[in-house]
Amino acid sequence: MVNILINSGRVLPYLATRRKLITSIISQGHKVILTGYQVGYEDEIEKIGASFIMVPFERAGFNPFSDLRLLRKYYRIIKENKIDLVHSYTIKPNIYGSIAAYLCGIRNIFPTLNGIGYAFTGNGLKAFITRQIASLFYFITFRCSKKVFFHNRDDIELIVNHNLIKLDKCVLIAGSGIDLEYYRKQDIPDEISFLLISRLLKVKGVIEYIKAAEKIKLLYPDINFKLVGPADPNPTGIKISEIQSYLDKGIIEYFGRQDDIRPFLKEAAVFVLPSYREGLSHTILEAMAVGRAIITTNVPGCKETVLDGLNGYLVEPYSVDDLADKMKALVEDPQIVKEMGNKSFQMAADLFEVGKVNKNIMDVMGL
Repeated sequence: MVNILINSGRVLPYLATRRKLITSIISQGHKVILTGYQVGYEDEIEKIGASFIMVPFERAGFNPFSDLRLLRKYYRIIKENKIDLVHSYTIKPNIYGSIAAYLCGIRNIFPTLNGIGYAFTGNGLKAFITRQIASLFYFITFRCSKKVFFHNRDDIELIVNHNLIKLDKCVLIAGSGIDLEYYRKQDIPDEISFLLISRLLKVKGVIEYIKAAEKIKLLYPDINFKLVGPADPNPTGIKISEIQSYLDKGIIEYFGRQDDIRPFLKEAAVFVLPSYREGLSHTILEAMAVGRAIITTNVPGCKETVLDGLNGYLVEPYSVDDLADKMKALVEDPQIVKEMGNKSFQMAADLFEVGKVNKNIMDVMGL
């Protein structure tokens, strides 16, 4: 039996995407402890056979005092629970969970770089400073690690070219995979409608989505546009007040955070994500599993999910006009929307099924 510590940040998204990984590991006779800063999911975690330790931390920014406390917290958890292997997600658990494990003498350390984030995609002085700090911490983290999981080839190339990691330590996986039992294929609605599920971040293309919706509404007033997702403290976060005028005019409907997004996917005909960059977008995989046409940007983490013209369209990042043009094309051709949805489902089954992804992860970790 191997004692495994899995470090996450927000617990709910982790459970939504990695539940089957935990149950697969436990089915092999191993013990799993999950950490995160959200509470209220302890019973759910216990039901799948794992245990939970709450580890509070601030997601945004670097504070040497609070981050040192986080490092010490991970260190104590590893020592007290005689952990043999550490597997982490998101920036701070990756960094401090991996460093703490190395200080404890553990060498089976496997962080996951879901995406390169604001540190490597942002512009301006603040982003530059953040990038320098993040590069230093990533360099240390990767030196501590046995292997590092990445969600797309572009991120591997970028990190390797920054001399932060050797190529032979990098492992490409198909994101977190998609559970085709949970996200079942649904009939496409007869009426064309659009959906974006995302945290309210500029880098997710939320503003481009809203402005493209405004253009389509001028031509087709009855077309429905929905936006689902919470506000976020990220430096590129969007306040509700910034989009309130569009809500008041009925350009979009906003539904905030939702624990279960399947009803929204079922009601929509087309899923849209005009992101500037992703690791590998899980919301796109969810939409593909339900059988929806996809419009997304031709950028790392998004372009891997779309065969342009077959299961959706790739558009240029930042381009409201290109996005609106592709939306208009689908509004005017409902039949192709259904064809694209069927192709999306087939791609989800062939390329991103969660069992295949989990087997790859567990093989690499020797589980």
